Amino acid sequence: MEAVVAIAVVVALAAAISAACWILSLITKDTSWVDRIWSIAPVLYVWVFAGFGIAAGVDVTRLVLVAVLVTLWGARLTFNFARKGGYTGMEDYRWAILRAKMTPAQFQLFNIGFIVLYQNLLLALITLPAAVMLASPAPFGVWDVVIAALFLAALWGEFVADQQQWDFHQAKRRAGGHLEPGFVTTGLFRYSRHPNFFFEQAQWWLVYAFSAVAAAGAGLWGGVLNWTLIGPVLLTLLFIGSTIFTESISAAKYPAYADYRRTTSMLVPLPPRRRSRAHAPA
Repeated sequence: MEAVVAIAVVVALAAAISAACWILSLITKDTSWVDRIWSIAPVLYVWVFAGFGIAAGVDVTRLVLVAVLVTLWGARLTFNFARKGGYTGMEDYRWAILRAKMTPAQFQLFNIGFIVLYQNLLLALITLPAAVMLASPAPFGVWDVVIAALFLAALWGEFVADQQQWDFHQAKRRAGGHLEPGFVTTGLFRYSRHPNFFFEQAQWWLVYAFSAVAAAGAGLWGGVLNWTLIGPVLLTLLFIGSTIFTESISAAKYPAYADYRRTTSMLVPLPPRRRSRAHAPA
């Protein structure tokens, strides 16, 4: 029962946040308000589930651990977004490109349908594994420790990738805005074109893994493959679509990006591929 009530509270909070993002986007003509709450809303939602568990007096060891891990995720992402100027009124450059390709009415439909409603729905969905943990408080065990360690490793991987990207862009700025090849290709970016995206998704798949441990054999809430799988699946699909769009912009700006695509994995870090003979320098 506590899980159902907690879900209702999270839905109500998500609806209020969605309305605020939409209204602010109309007032400021800036559609990046969802970006500004991206690292904050999920932390709030997970702590709602943890709070209901604490109030109900059930074993919340796993749930509180997940809430702490998600808080670390949110703090790191908030810091990285803030230092890039995300809270100073800077709109995501991709929205400006899309706005130029649409009529005002089309863009407003895209704004409310995808940017505001879909993305806020997704931020709630990725936290719903916490509802399974609340409804199925199985004893804390070794698998929880393993998953927590993997989460921290993914958190560290995303921190390193973001720092490497930040360092490159700072060096690029000091060089007058031009630094070959125009984008970062060293460090973790030698093995993945978007290692930060990979580690971001991995963390939310691991949150789901906690729910799989809790829900195994739990009846109504399912087992290892429980219904909250929809959250990480939709998050992955969003990242793939966003990455494809972002890379189309990069390929148009940087001639060397085509070769980088041919030799480097898009998301999953893998050893660099050899360039084919047709694309090797003469």
